[in-house]
This record gives sequence, structure tokens and C-alpha cells, in this order.
Amino acid sequence: MTSSPVPRPPEQRRLDVLDRLEKEIDIWVATADPEGVPCLVALWFVWDGEALWLATRPTNPTGRNLRTGGRTRLAFGDTRDVVLIDGTVETFTAEEVPAPAAEAFTAKTGWDPRGERAPYAFYRVRPEAVQAWHEVRELPRRHLMRDGAWLV
Repeated sequence: MTSSPVPRPPEQRRLDVLDRLEKEIDIWVATADPEGVPCLVALWFVWDGEALWLATRPTNPTGRNLRTGGRTRLAFGDTRDVVLIDGTVETFTAEEVPAPAAEAFTAKTGWDPRGERAPYAFYRVRPEAVQAWHEVRELPRRHLMRDGAWLV
């Protein structure tokens, strides 16, 4: 990413976020256990236009935290092009996941967790808040979504 002296308007930031949701394959997933111990991992995801779908083992720390905590913070990896997404989580077993979500996940990642020998679960993350900014000049007006509604 090259630095730009002119901040992007919020409308452009929203378009850029939506573009990344379509094109990126990995996203950072931050969770915490009931005692507040944090966990941060990168997972594959797919965006269905309303929610992000993740898949991981339900018995690993991230899977347990997503299921029991019901919340997560997601982030893309570039520190000069920040996107933070706070969302609520619903858990689906491989048998419960809606077929369109699992098929979209497989089409994007090339991997179908439903076919694995070890159990995997799917997690639907519905965005409640979205922030996006390039460096400090874009910190003002970085909030693009609050309470699940786009502001721009």
C-alpha cells in the first residue's frame, strides 16, 4: 500500500472494506476465554454479503471461545490499511451449517471442513461495528458501522 496525503471519504472506505471482504482469504480472529485469556489466530473466511463464515475445530481455543463468548473482533493483516470488525457469533456443526454457506466457503478456500475426519464447526459472524483507516490521517470518521447498520 502506498501512503496518500488525502484521506479517503467514508464512502470510499466502505467500498474498500467490501472489496477486501470479497477478495481476501485470511482474517485475524481475536477471542477470549471466560477468564479473559486472549487468543488470536488467522482463519480462512467467506463473506456472504451479510456475515462472515469461519471454520475451525470446536475443541480448540478459538472454537470454544467463539461458541461460548458469542463475540469476536476480526482484522485484516496490514497495519497501514486497518479494518476492524466487531461481531456476534453463531455456531453451526458441519451437519447444521446452511449448504450455501459451506459451499461458498469451499469454493473460495478449496477446502470443505465437512469432509474432515476430525469434527469442524462453522461460525457465522454478523458485523456489529466496522472501522477502517489508512494511517493517522484517516482516524477521524473511521467508524463505518455501528449497531449492525452502515453509517455511510
